[in-house]
Amino acid sequence: MLMPEVIHADEHILVVDKPANLLSVPGKGPQGQVCLSRLVQSEFPTARIVHRLDYATSGIMVLALTAEAHRALSIQFQERQTGKRYQAIVSGTPDTLEGEVDLPLRCDWERRPLQIVDHEQGKAALTRWRATGKSDLGTRIELHPVTGRSHQLRVHMMAIGHPIVGDAFYAPEAIRAASPRLLLHAEMLSFTHPVSGERLSLEAPCPF
Repeated sequence: MLMPEVIHADEHILVVDKPANLLSVPGKGPQGQVCLSRLVQSEFPTARIVHRLDYATSGIMVLALTAEAHRALSIQFQERQTGKRYQAIVSGTPDTLEGEVDLPLRCDWERRPLQIVDHEQGKAALTRWRATGKSDLGTRIELHPVTGRSHQLRVHMMAIGHPIVGDAFYAPEAIRAASPRLLLHAEMLSFTHPVSGERLSLEAPCPF
């Protein structure tokens, strides 16, 4: 597999467009060794992962090239100082043009890596969304995750009755089979450059 497309690079950070169906970091077994971090390290040996995207999700990711940059970026993600925008196509038509989903999530331990809504043991998870148009497969929406829980956008859309098209984990079979890939893409990421202090807002155009 080829090195992902580079959106921005300097001596401190690297921003790339991760393809769908690629792990962010190594997984189990021989197949799991092909991942974004190792592909990037073939050209940028000091690159270190700061955050992750799901295997099935495509889109923008920032990696650190120095320990200083890694530390500073990690704090921004932990303290929710980053801005994120995703594009998705969901099944059906929501009743309103925009809204938010505030449902706590936790791992479904018996069916890992799946996540479930759990009002007693789940961690707070908040997603804001806005419908932007129609698609042959459903409704195109813009998603703004306030928190960054695993599978958050996928579970939240499923929970309100509009699973993401092509979702092999959470969509019913007909909606899963409607697309060969998960129609979820991390389109925009904004953060403060760890050295210059400049606020960056970078985009990876949506491929669907």
